[in-house]
Amino acid sequence: MSKVQYKDLREWLKVVEDTGELRTIEGATWQEDIGMATELLNHTPQAPAAVFDSIPGYPKGFRVLTNALLSNNRLAITFGLRKGLSKFELSMELYKRTEGQKPLPPVYVESGPIMENVLEGEAVDVLKFPTPKWHEEDGGRYIGTGSYNITRDPDEGWINVGTYRVQVHDKTHVGFYISPGKHGRIHRDKYFARKEPCPVVVVVGGDPLLYLAGASELPYGLSELEWAGAVRGTPFEVIKGKYTGLPIPARAEIALEGFAHFDDLQEEGPFGEWTGYYASASRKEPRIEIKAIYHRNDPIILGSPPNRPPDELAFYRSFMRSPLLKEELEKAGVPDIVATWCHEAGGARLFLAVSIKQRYPGHATQVGHVASQCHVGAYCGRYVVVVDDDIDVTNLEEVVWAMCTRSDPATSIDIIHRAWSTALDPRISPEDKAKGAFWNSRAIIDATRPFEWRDRFPLVNMPSPEVRKKTLEKWGHLVK
Repeated sequence: MSKVQYKDLREWLKVVEDTGELRTIEGATWQEDIGMATELLNHTPQAPAAVFDSIPGYPKGFRVLTNALLSNNRLAITFGLRKGLSKFELSMELYKRTEGQKPLPPVYVESGPIMENVLEGEAVDVLKFPTPKWHEEDGGRYIGTGSYNITRDPDEGWINVGTYRVQVHDKTHVGFYISPGKHGRIHRDKYFARKEPCPVVVVVGGDPLLYLAGASELPYGLSELEWAGAVRGTPFEVIKGKYTGLPIPARAEIALEGFAHFDDLQEEGPFGEWTGYYASASRKEPRIEIKAIYHRNDPIILGSPPNRPPDELAFYRSFMRSPLLKEELEKAGVPDIVATWCHEAGGARLFLAVSIKQRYPGHATQVGHVASQCHVGAYCGRYVVVVDDDIDVTNLEEVVWAMCTRSDPATSIDIIHRAWSTALDPRISPEDKAKGAFWNSRAIIDATRPFEWRDRFPLVNMPSPEVRKKTLEKWGHLVK
């Protein structure tokens, strides 16, 4: 039976408030204050979630929620897990909770809270919401940061839920950027190749679990709606969109329904991205012509703007992507994967660590190469470090210590060329970006004890588990 204690974002907020991890702020401006406060919260470990209300120029009740998921406890609440877990414990519990889930399709209903306000025709006005300007050099206001876009594959019919940035252009148009190779981009490209409009629904302020699914790398063809329903233990209720026929979550806060056209482009960006840079500059990108806006009374924008890592985005993506990386390695047939971690300092993409129990010569090399090119690791990666099972992969200092003492630069590093990257990658030159050469290289670092003489490798100068336990029992009071 599901242990998830909420049905939508509002109920999630109530559970979080009861834990004391929620703050409400009155009077902050969308022009500057909300973005400034969010950046500060994002870089303060385990900081509270923040709801901004009474935003100047907007009715009281039109709110913005930020820093929602920068907390072990809030992630545990989102997945229906017990609170008080360490980072590693939470990751393992997440892995158990999500492993091998059978997809649970959504259930269509006639109506829901999202239909409390329906704006069509001349009433369409996306400017009615207090969308912040998140970073000082952003090219505009981005309503889509903690959002997800819903699209349907025109050939195969499956539904994708993906998180892509969405910029407000005017009352009836928003722009959206999707990196090549992403599932939503594949859907969009198929429509555009036929010179057909691409149906899109942008959900702003949805169920946190479904948002996390949209921000993760699930396998091609698996709908995040079905995956999140399975993890939650109950199917999501959805309403069939009047214009697109796409499923709209019935308990979401705001939904924009419309069409993107292959020949309707507008300047998009720049935007401070997850790498910590304005790396993609600005360019003409497709925009969505909004046919209808649906929203609840007193709607809530869920904001999760990327800031320089480690930040909120990197924090929750590490928890989401790390169990998926372990699962993909095991599905590829690689044995004895102990743990995986997509490190926050690398935006949960650029620095991956995998611990193994070595079984045969070349085991570490196999693990590193598969990790770098499976779906979770392939997009905009940089370094994969493979370590022994005595290393805590969630602890960056332990991983770097293993690199410094167990790897040899001349013999322990493999390089992969022309790997899948993105215009967001700050290390691709402006000249290559202009040519569309969105690839990079990968370093696979074997930081395990050399297999051939691993039994003769010097002993680690640390207490054994038995002595460590005895030390904590006798002297633990010194560090409390």
